[in-house]
Amino acid sequence: MADIPETQQPYADLTPDRMLDSLEGVGFACDGRILALNSYENRVYQLGQEDGGFVVAKFYRPGRWSDEGIREEHRFALELVESELPIVPPIEVDGETLHHHAGYRFAVYPRQGGRWPELGRDEEWEMLGRFIGRIHAIGAVGRFAHRQDISIERMGREASHFVLLCDWMPPHLVQGYHAIVDQLLVAVAEAFDRAGSFRQQRIHGDCHFGNVLWTGDGPHFVDLDDCVTGPAVQDLWLFLSGEREERSLQLQRLLRGYRQFHDFDYRELHLIEALRTLRMINYTAWIARRWADPAFPKAFPWFAETKYWEEHVLALKEQAAALAEPVLEVL
Repeated sequence: MADIPETQQPYADLTPDRMLDSLEGVGFACDGRILALNSYENRVYQLGQEDGGFVVAKFYRPGRWSDEGIREEHRFALELVESELPIVPPIEVDGETLHHHAGYRFAVYPRQGGRWPELGRDEEWEMLGRFIGRIHAIGAVGRFAHRQDISIERMGREASHFVLLCDWMPPHLVQGYHAIVDQLLVAVAEAFDRAGSFRQQRIHGDCHFGNVLWTGDGPHFVDLDDCVTGPAVQDLWLFLSGEREERSLQLQRLLRGYRQFHDFDYRELHLIEALRTLRMINYTAWIARRWADPAFPKAFPWFAETKYWEEHVLALKEQAAALAEPVLEVL
């Protein structure tokens, strides 16, 4: 991702007619029904087909990934599907999954139904863990050449520098923000040191409840747009919530299923709060970079308010305490 803000609206020319022309150009007979789905980084639409069915089209944000990086995402998805994992893959047309039309790059997916996972029973937590373990077992046998790594430099130092460079921070908070970020990134680096030489591998990268659809057969994983090289625990910690005891029990359930298909390095438990810290810092920079896209001021109106920045700095200070806590206990 370029460390500069977008200066123009990236999807200004993506009209309904252009969407329909894009899909019809690769053989999908659309009937004109278009429904925008919840997505900010890319633009994702459900399009009706003349046979009565639906497909989902993802139009990639210009400049974010190279063609090679997108194709690696697609190959990873297809590799997982070949191993009978419940991943929603891009549809191949004449051996190609990435298509171009009128300056946009896009991929087409089958529509997958499902509900938000609730994970009320131990068996559901374990099932989710088994599928993540299977994803990682496949992810460990190959490597990305064109995708990002989880990085303290990129997600911490570069992201926080960008926030300050763009003058989003109210002046009275700048010094405090700078000081707490410096403190946090030292603690994050120490956490990575404690974790030692853990395995870096291909992972989903953004594995949370919003990217899982639950059906009668269990979970289906969607949106590999953020797949990266990183530690396995990145695809586990986002499912954890509540008090410390609750999070420990949730992780224990996940790992009970996970370990049936893939080994877990328990040193990675040192990374959970470090990864949360990097996500907090990077999330703010992500919104700042995308502000020229009209979807962002509409979705995040509070970002331009002083209250948000006061709460953000406070949350970072609270995160310093979380980083100082012992790692979660898992039996």
